[in-house]
Amino acid sequence: MSDFSRDAAWQLLNQYNKEPFHLKHAVTVEGVMKYFAEKLGFGNEAEFWGIVGLLHDLDFEQFPEQHCIKEQEILRENGVDERIIHAVASHGYLLTVDIAPEHTMEKVLYAVDELTGLIGAVALMRPSKSVSDLELKSVKKKYKNANFAAGCSREVIERGAEMLGWDLDYLIEQTILAMRSCESAYSAI
Repeated sequence: MSDFSRDAAWQLLNQYNKEPFHLKHAVTVEGVMKYFAEKLGFGNEAEFWGIVGLLHDLDFEQFPEQHCIKEQEILRENGVDERIIHAVASHGYLLTVDIAPEHTMEKVLYAVDELTGLIGAVALMRPSKSVSDLELKSVKKKYKNANFAAGCSREVIERGAEMLGWDLDYLIEQTILAMRSCESAYSAI
């Protein structure tokens, strides 16, 4: 689907990101995107979906004021496929760019980006510090508290669920399962 390999994406990500928190988030979203690719019948594109997840916040650490704008420039300079560029930029829709998510993959990225952060924060509050024993009700309880993980926009999460035609509970539940599927990868960072 793309000539841009996962290794090349990881190297590029590490050029612009040094904070373990950002690298862990990138690997989390990569794994969640691959999970959803398989679940939604796009298994033959799972690697592509994963690369989009890995690169989605490429510019955030160094250029937070130009998030989803600067990364387009960086990706083009590196000869990255325009489909990846559109996809990563579209997760900033109505926030920093007017590039709307069109493909199912882009809508999934839009919906899960903020949600993985919120779920991760809930997991850190648990004795296990893991999503392995995390249930929907625990996430929903914290979700309702606007002060908990306040940087994770509930509006974006809900808009993403709406774009996908999913109810919020389904999105949260599936994202928990997706994070379980890749926890060993992002826990290693």
